[in-house]
Amino acid sequence: MSETVATVVGMTRRFGTNTAVDALDLTIPKGVVYGLLGPNGSGKTTVMRLLTGLLTPSEGRAEVLGTRLPGNAEALKRQVGYMTQGFTYYRDLTVFENLRFIAEIHDLPARRKRHRIDELLEAYDLREQAGRLAGALSGGQRQRLALAATVIHEPKLLFLDEPTSAVDPETRRGFWERLFDLVDLGTTMIVSTHLMDEAERCHRIAILDRGRKCADGSPRELMEKAEGRVVEVAGDDLRHIGRELAEHPDIASVAQIGARLRVLVAGAVTNSEATVAQALRGHPDVSPRAVRPNLEDVFVLATHGAAR
Repeated sequence: MSETVATVVGMTRRFGTNTAVDALDLTIPKGVVYGLLGPNGSGKTTVMRLLTGLLTPSEGRAEVLGTRLPGNAEALKRQVGYMTQGFTYYRDLTVFENLRFIAEIHDLPARRKRHRIDELLEAYDLREQAGRLAGALSGGQRQRLALAATVIHEPKLLFLDEPTSAVDPETRRGFWERLFDLVDLGTTMIVSTHLMDEAERCHRIAILDRGRKCADGSPRELMEKAEGRVVEVAGDDLRHIGRELAEHPDIASVAQIGARLRVLVAGAVTNSEATVAQALRGHPDVSPRAVRPNLEDVFVLATHGAAR
């Protein structure tokens, strides 16, 4: 059985009458990238703040790196790193000054501080920018600086809150390569995202909606569970046909993807292709065929079921 870095049992967080996290259970193994996938407002950031001890749960408990929460958050500070959505470092300090300041906050010894900053400038391609103000950096450079500052004290567990939502695909790919380098060194990561391609990079994910966990597992496992529930429809007048299908009680969702409709059939149905064909009996020129589900299909099916 693999070692776990975090276990969450029945964790709930309310803000007045709003329940941001609702009876959440999670088990996060060591040495993986664990994704929290969900739309804005699904509770991803609140979960991270609960697991770092920045928020106290209304109900439930967690154990993170052997520390029981709530009540022992100070013990976690030297073992975790937290990279927030926005750039939170000092724009009027240089790259080097920002890293030095963060190293001093973490009380790194002088020799270790110099070595670690030099190491990070090299590893994150920031040596040429070391003397530049952080406010003058590009988005990708600021992202690399934020990650370097977050890992300067070599945390065992990283929390990354939508870390690549504002960067281009090439920068995102390079950023993920650096994350997997850290995983190879033994770091565990909890990453929140609403991007499907980013969620597919995770070893395991939990799908959240309205504060509740709808599904969890590896992306491959979740897609295999949805096998047989996705039907593609090709033909003419797709907009009209799509509206008809969307009203069918056994169809969870219809989306147009280019010149085809992607139809998601509810879980109670045993033969999805036949169900769609039956719904299309008034359109003899339209051809449905079962296709493999992707992670977006899994997400829509999971959240549709939770809403129902």
